[in-house]
Amino acid sequence: MIHPQAIVDPSARIADDASIGPFCVIGADVEIGSGTRVASHVVINGPTKIGCDNEIFQFASIGEKPQDLKFHDEPTELIVGDRNRIREYVTLHRGTPGGGNVTRVGNDNLLMANVHVAHDCILGDHIILANATALAGHVVVEDHVILGGYTTVHQFTRIGAHAFTGFSTAIDRDVLPFFTVAGNRARAIGINKEGLKRRNFSPETIRALQDAFKLLIKSTCSHKVALEKVGELAKKDENVRKMLDFLDASERGWIR
Repeated sequence: MIHPQAIVDPSARIADDASIGPFCVIGADVEIGSGTRVASHVVINGPTKIGCDNEIFQFASIGEKPQDLKFHDEPTELIVGDRNRIREYVTLHRGTPGGGNVTRVGNDNLLMANVHVAHDCILGDHIILANATALAGHVVVEDHVILGGYTTVHQFTRIGAHAFTGFSTAIDRDVLPFFTVAGNRARAIGINKEGLKRRNFSPETIRALQDAFKLLIKSTCSHKVALEKVGELAKKDENVRKMLDFLDASERGWIR
């Protein structure tokens, strides 16, 4: 399953049923799991672990050194889970000692063409990063997030589960779970209602999240009073509680 015109380091560990296309370069300390398909002209450097049933398209660069001037060839790594689709010209960089030594991509994600995931980013599952989305270092993206094309994300920013961004959004602070944000700089414009419907959230939960959004973003009462009212909603709905817990843990501040 390895094309004769591919260059594979002897230390690379490639599953018998994985496939490596022509003109690929697979470096030392690379592990590729069962069923993963690597097209032509892909470069994968290690230490990198890639799980099962991934599809990596031509011209992607996986596991390269981070673009961090403080990095001095320490033995950091990239870990990619299962069933991800990594499209053309995607770049995934390894971690740094200052960020836990690892960049991690979960399962069942779609990274469209020209996406960049920088050092020490942590991506969950079922995420879509549309074309030319760029994540700076140390970004956390939780499950079921969709980032619209040309979204840019500042380092050390967190994006909560089920959030959605519009085209060409610039994110410089945390995005609360279930929020839709858009613009440069980003502002909160509503709840990701359509996405929640598609994922079978109940009408009651969607209404509770909408009420929480209105209190946090549109209410004329003080922020303290708004948080108290959202806290009352959180007693009745666990998803509102998740939103509130995420807000409480924010260090960079969150998009209003």
